[in-house]
Amino acid sequence: MAIITLTSDWGDTDYYAAAVKGRILQELPSAVIVDITHRIPRFDKRETAYVLRHAYSNFPKGTIHIIGVNTEESLEEPHLVVLYDGHYFIGADNGIFSLIFEKDKLPEKIYTLDILQDSEKYTFSGLNRFAKAAVMLARGEAVETLGEVYPEINKKLDYEPSFNASGIRGMVIHIDPYSNAVTNISRDLFKRVIGNKPFAIYFKGYTCESIGECYADAGGDANHVCIFGNNDLLEIAMKNSTAASLMGLQVNNPVIIDIMPE
Repeated sequence: MAIITLTSDWGDTDYYAAAVKGRILQELPSAVIVDITHRIPRFDKRETAYVLRHAYSNFPKGTIHIIGVNTEESLEEPHLVVLYDGHYFIGADNGIFSLIFEKDKLPEKIYTLDILQDSEKYTFSGLNRFAKAAVMLARGEAVETLGEVYPEINKKLDYEPSFNASGIRGMVIHIDPYSNAVTNISRDLFKRVIGNKPFAIYFKGYTCESIGECYADAGGDANHVCIFGNNDLLEIAMKNSTAASLMGLQVNNPVIIDIMPE
């Protein structure tokens, strides 16, 4: 049973997502199509990568992921099919793959997507080429039949936290639907740099001096809490409230963790 996921900035008020699903089902009625999201902010590769990076590994190996964000093709940014961690990713090589994948783990296979489009129009690659490629893979065709070997994906640097003996300097990278502010500071980095030392987390004029286990550890509806969420990234939240909007937190805002004197 083939599973094909869709991640895009198409929104949910137009025909785009439905057309892609219809095209897939027309060719492969047994396909299982999963919408990861169609509400990526327009052309936002980093948000796309954040969502896919934390979603794809929950699907079975062999799942095919169509990336419907910034799909315009050029000589520098060709359409690719990439096999990574047992999953197929289809999209334009504009840096999005490098943002999704771990930096120390290389793709198993990279191929250009050379199949003919199903239309002479070039404004909707998700429908006219990506859906066709996904169906071919879902039917069991080898990725080698879709194009030629490609040497490597385009690299796009993501924002990494910095650290030294005095602490960590990170930033907000995502605001989730509950208005929790997710940072790029991982649990592993926190353990390595901060460990059991006393610390203070500073952001937008607020401070946390402890890490909670869950959102309820805020201790009250008006209080904020810092926790490591399900994806092991540091979050700033409020119990039963909207931390980012109430605190004025936005993507790219700095988050600083200082080691305090014993």
